Amino acid sequence: MAYIKVDEAVPGIRSLVLFRPETGKPLYALAEVLLRGPSSLTQAERELIAAYVSHRNSCMFCRNSHAAAARYSYAKEKSVVDEVLENMEGSGISPKMKALVNIAGKVQINGKEVKPEDIERARLLGATDRELHDTVLIAAAFSMYNRYVDGLASLTPTDPKVYEEMGERMVESGYSFPKQSNS
Repeated sequence: MAYIKVDEAVPGIRSLVLFRPETGKPLYALAEVLLRGPSSLTQAERELIAAYVSHRNSCMFCRNSHAAAARYSYAKEKSVVDEVLENMEGSGISPKMKALVNIAGKVQINGKEVKPEDIERARLLGATDRELHDTVLIAAAFSMYNRYVDGLASLTPTDPKVYEEMGERMVESGYSFPKQSNS
């Protein structure tokens, strides 16, 4: 049960942004730009970064929903998502993505953990300034989203099917501001 009075039929961040739409709408707009806007990183790669940071923050709602979106986006290669969450360095993602996900993991701890050699490694593997920027901002934003969701104890479903449906909706429809529940 959430710590504030929200619609308990609406899971995760959706209930919180409905509670205070004037702050919720910009949060959804940021997610839309970061995860679906123009980028040389695929939507699957950006969702994977969000899931990885959420996993490291132990935010099960964000981890499960964004992992589901990443799996949906990766389609036939969806097993790579679980590989990254279990053992990023041993996973099947590209060396460039490993370097970017490594940077995201350091941002999740503390932005100052990112060192010049981390940036240089990513650049040597083909990462652009835009990809570095977006990786750091996704990691920073998802650390905030994770703390928002868990800090107010929003509903975290336990049924994996719920997350599969969420992941598909996020990929197909984007991060549009939710409509008020009729429950």
